[in-house]
Amino acid sequence: MGIEKMKMPQLGESVTEGTISKWLVSPGDTVNKYDPIAEVQTDKVNAEVPSSFTGTIKELIADEGDTLEVGEIICSIEVEGAGSAPSEDAPKEEKKETAGEKSSPASAQNKTPKKEAGNKARYSPAVLKLSQEHDIDLNQVEGTGSGGRITRKDLKKIIESGNIPKAGEASETQQAEAQAPQQAPVKEQAQPAAAAKQAAPAPNVPVMPGDIEIPVTGVRKAIASNMVRSKHEAPHAWTMMEVDVTNLVEYRNSLKTEFKQREGFNLTFFAFFVKAVSQALKEFPQINSMWAGDKIIQKKDVNISIAVATDDALFVPVIKNADEKTIKGIAREITDLAGKVRSGKLKSEDMQGGTFTVNNTGSFGSVQSMGIINYPQAAILQVESIVKRPVVMNNGMIAVRDMVNLCMSLDHRVLDGLVCGRFLQRIKEILENTSKENTSVY
Repeated sequence: MGIEKMKMPQLGESVTEGTISKWLVSPGDTVNKYDPIAEVQTDKVNAEVPSSFTGTIKELIADEGDTLEVGEIICSIEVEGAGSAPSEDAPKEEKKETAGEKSSPASAQNKTPKKEAGNKARYSPAVLKLSQEHDIDLNQVEGTGSGGRITRKDLKKIIESGNIPKAGEASETQQAEAQAPQQAPVKEQAQPAAAAKQAAPAPNVPVMPGDIEIPVTGVRKAIASNMVRSKHEAPHAWTMMEVDVTNLVEYRNSLKTEFKQREGFNLTFFAFFVKAVSQALKEFPQINSMWAGDKIIQKKDVNISIAVATDDALFVPVIKNADEKTIKGIAREITDLAGKVRSGKLKSEDMQGGTFTVNNTGSFGSVQSMGIINYPQAAILQVESIVKRPVVMNNGMIAVRDMVNLCMSLDHRVLDGLVCGRFLQRIKEILENTSKENTSVY
């Protein structure tokens, strides 16, 4: 029998961490390979994590509500006949210690503290965050993890006990150790630098009688993190264009009843907009790009991310190869993906591969908005509400027309105003020429 470690998987592109929302197993449970063992939330998806092994759950290392980086260990599984990998390190360490004892007892004693200090210094992001939130001096914490490493459970026990070690309140043991010259402090100097990278402490907001405190869920934390990253890293610029969609409205309204009876789902205005955007992206491939540090990646496939909101979260499923689909095909995918989001059946693969985002903000009456770019894409387009407005026509007459605003946010590292202006002009041209005579939904 041997112990295997299950790690936090990567559940989508640009996903760097996930939150354990619910464990589906307990220590002692027997699982088969690919059996679901936990539900994990990210800013992209809420998904079940399958077991990578067949065996018995030994320990749940992460608690429900814990947020872990991709690759961090979430649980251990006892697997029959698979103990070689996890147990290899221990015999090697024993051999080293034995050799040290033979050469010099003093040298063997010095090796152990160095090893423990090295392991303790490798604090996980979750441990660092928790220590900062509760002002815990990690140098005074004895870890129970492998090689003396500090775990989240160690910190939670300290927090529950109320005996929190503060900086400058070193224990007697540590004071005694400080009197002897050691090389360990050289390694400890790296810890403040790592801590400095963590997020600033939350503001101290007073809670008054009648106020309601709402815990921030894993999904909301992930959304917040991704939005902050997008705004901090991508220099946002914004532009808007007004479009006359009177002919499109007449055409869609003439088809919608028959279409619903024949196809079984609605022909929405949004499908026409997504089709127009996908067509324009083929003609302006610069827009279909991503920033990659020392280079810009111009994507071949046109995969449109669409924003779908629930009461407490926002998801961005993807319509793959939207430029190759008809308006009917796009309308079907919009219906299917929105249904998956609201029923909780959206999968990680439904969220991957997006190259440009179209957001239907007009569905709740908005006429102008500034979207935050869906990182690492280069732009996002907000389709606002279609409203009737008096418009001065080319002949100087005033007429009531169906008008819509298209609002575009762009990453100015990747795109400039000229190409984005031409891109929006092309979308405007496609939409204003959409009619029974010029356009087929099939």
